[in-house]
Amino acid sequence: MRLPEQDILDARILIVDDQEANVRLLERLLGEAGYTNLTSTMDPLQVCALHRKNDYDLILLDLQLPVMDGFQVMAALQAGAADGYMPVIVLTAQPGHKLRALQAGAKDFISKPFDLLEVKTRIHNMLEVRLLYRRLEAHNLLLEQTVQERTAELRESEARYRSLTELASDWYWEQDESGSFTKVSGPVLDMLGIRVDALQGISAMDAVHGSGWNEGERTVLRAAIAARQPFLDFTFSRVNADGSLQQYRVSGEPMFTSACRFIGYRGIGVEVTPRPKSVQ
Repeated sequence: MRLPEQDILDARILIVDDQEANVRLLERLLGEAGYTNLTSTMDPLQVCALHRKNDYDLILLDLQLPVMDGFQVMAALQAGAADGYMPVIVLTAQPGHKLRALQAGAKDFISKPFDLLEVKTRIHNMLEVRLLYRRLEAHNLLLEQTVQERTAELRESEARYRSLTELASDWYWEQDESGSFTKVSGPVLDMLGIRVDALQGISAMDAVHGSGWNEGERTVLRAAIAARQPFLDFTFSRVNADGSLQQYRVSGEPMFTSACRFIGYRGIGVEVTPRPKSVQ
């Protein structure tokens, strides 16, 4: 990915040199190359404050400075760098200082006396890398924010869904891929005669296993679940020991991950046992 050239030319640049002639030369060179956002100082004590205020994309830093040399300036910049990145190209006439400057955190160096083509090339290349890095940071931040917002929306939607299902049904349930209950809300345990402490690890089929249940209905429901099919208002029933009939209606849908892996079922249920007519 390449940046628009104007983005590079609009980058914020700080020139730090105690020689006014060098400052003017770099200002003129960069201005003629099209750079529009240049700041300069001959006081190294001002560099950190200026960088905190303007967040420069590039600092051209002379190493031979009075009061506070370039290495001390870099140490101060490094201590105040929130992201650990120090956008510095050092300016030096001392070959032995180049490696030391890179080890101190500088990203590149420009030799004195200046080779004008080298100056423009190194500055352009570093700015392109720095601005691409900033763009990537911004993209990652936006992506993280989008994920957080979407996660919050999904949680809110899930909460609304469960609230509505609980209002519209006697119970809400979830099963894992093996068919074992993982969540149940509502009076289903009392209706089916299942103890709460016995629920974990019990499959739906085992939960309603026992005398009186309609085996034909259970077989149809088991086949639908095995085929990973949704079911709507499926009715199953049982005859109690006293001869009374209980009927239930359930609806369920399979759940899958984003990679299409089956992870279980969720659904709702309601008792629909006909109530005896009152004697007039």
